[in-house]
Amino acid sequence: MNDQFPSEHEHGELGDAEYAEFMELAAVEGFDIEDVEGAIEEAGHGPLPVLAVVGRPNVGKSTLVNRIIGRREAVVEDKPGVTRDRVTYEAEWAGRRFKVVDTGGWEQDVLGIDASVAAQAEYAIEAADAVVFVVDAKVGATDTDEAVVRLLRKAGKPVVLCANKVDGPSGEADASYLWSLGLGEPHPVSALHGRGTGDMLDAVLEALPEAPEQSFGTAVGGPRRIALIGRPNVGKSSLLNKVANEERVVVNEIAGTTRDPVDELIELGGVTWKFVDTAGIRKRVHLQQGADYYASLRTAAAVEKAEVAVILIDASESISVQDQRIVTMAVEAGRAMVIAYNKWDTLDEERRYYLEREIETEFGQVAWAPRVNVSARTGRHMEKLVPAIETALAGWETRVPTGRLNAFLGELVAAHPHPIRGGKQPRILFGTQAGTKPPRFVLFASGFIEAGYRRFIERRLREEFGFEGTPIHISVRVREKRGKKK
Repeated sequence: MNDQFPSEHEHGELGDAEYAEFMELAAVEGFDIEDVEGAIEEAGHGPLPVLAVVGRPNVGKSTLVNRIIGRREAVVEDKPGVTRDRVTYEAEWAGRRFKVVDTGGWEQDVLGIDASVAAQAEYAIEAADAVVFVVDAKVGATDTDEAVVRLLRKAGKPVVLCANKVDGPSGEADASYLWSLGLGEPHPVSALHGRGTGDMLDAVLEALPEAPEQSFGTAVGGPRRIALIGRPNVGKSSLLNKVANEERVVVNEIAGTTRDPVDELIELGGVTWKFVDTAGIRKRVHLQQGADYYASLRTAAAVEKAEVAVILIDASESISVQDQRIVTMAVEAGRAMVIAYNKWDTLDEERRYYLEREIETEFGQVAWAPRVNVSARTGRHMEKLVPAIETALAGWETRVPTGRLNAFLGELVAAHPHPIRGGKQPRILFGTQAGTKPPRFVLFASGFIEAGYRRFIERRLREEFGFEGTPIHISVRVREKRGKKK
C-alpha cells in the first residue's frame, strides 16, 4: 500500500501525507513529538528477530534469560519436569527489541543427558535467527558442549559464545580457554551479578538480523505458512496426512536445518500452502517425561515460522489447561488464528452441548477466531478449513486509515466516555494504526485508560472493522504534563 514511500519503516505503516497530518494533530493536542514518533515506531515494527539461549544443564541459562529480559520470570521452579507456561519472552537492548527462547526449563536425563540437551537445542535453534551458547567457564568445555557445537555448525545460524560464571578477573583466564570451541570470542559474563552482560548483548545485536529472515508475505506468490499446533496426540498428524493424501502432497525436504524438518507443501482449495512441521510427521523418540516442555518448545518454534496458527482441539475431551496455553502462545506471538475442533463426528448431543459451554467460558477471550468442526479420520468438513484460514489472514493484514479510525474513536468516546476516576475523566484524543500482521494501534490519551475500557475499545474496533481471526495490539500513550518547552 505504501510501497512508494521510502520512509515507510520510520512511520510504521503510515504514508508520508498521513504521517504529516497525524503529527500536526499530535502537536495541537500538546504531545511531545519525539514521544509520538517513538510510539509509532515501536508499534509499527514487524515480526521481531528471535534469539535462542542454549547450553547444557546448570550453566545458568535461565539466570541469563532473566538478566536479558530484565525481570525474573523465566524460571519459577528449577525442578526437572516442571512445565512452564512460556518459553518465549520479549526483550530490549540499546533500543532494539527481540524475542528470547529459553531452553532452561526441562533437562532431566531421560535419553541420556546429551540426547535431551540436543533435542532441546534443536527445537530452539530451528526457531531462532541467532543463538547464545552458554558454557560454564569454571568447568570448561565438556563433551556435551562439543555436541552442541556440532549442532550449531550444522544449523549455520550466527552464534554468540557466553562464558558464564566469570565473577572477577581471575575467571577471565578460564573463559579464554573456550576459544578452543571454534565459535569465536568467548564473552566472559556473570549472569548472576550482571557482569559483562552488556558487552555480550552488544554482540547479540550484531548477530541478530534487523528482522527475521522470512519477512512475511514478501516472497512474491510464495505459499502462505501455516503451523498446525495442538497438544500431543490431538490428531495433528492424522489431519495433515488426511489433507495431504487426498490432495496429492508435494513433500518438500528442506535440508540444512538441524533436524531437516519436513515442511509439507499442500494444495487445498486450489491454493498451495506450506504447513510448517510441528505435527511430528516423522516420529521422534518419545520423551516420556518432560514431553509437555518439548511440545511447547516445538510449538513455539513452529509458531515463530508461521503466519497463521491452526489450533487443533480434541472435541471429545474437556478443554485442558494445555489447550489454553497453546492458544495463549499463538495470541502472544501475534499470529492469525483458526481453531479446529477434531473428532466432531464422534460427539453425541450432550457432549456438544457441554462443549459449547466450555468454548464460551475457556475460549471467550478468542471468540474472534474462526472455528471449524472437523474429523481428521473421515475428512469431514475439511473444505471449510481454507476459507477460515483465508479469513484469518485477511483480518491479520487489515489496516484502517488514520482519518477513518479517528472519526470512529471520536464517535465512540462521545457515546461511551471513560468512567471518571479521582475526579478526572481521561479521554482518548486520537490514534493511528501503526502496523499490521497483527494490527497494532497506538492511542493517545489525556490520562490513564483502564484495562476494561481498552477491552471495550478492542471489542468495538472488531465490530466496526472486522479483524476476524487476528489478535489486536493496543498501546496507549498518556500526554505528559507540559512542564518542558516543546
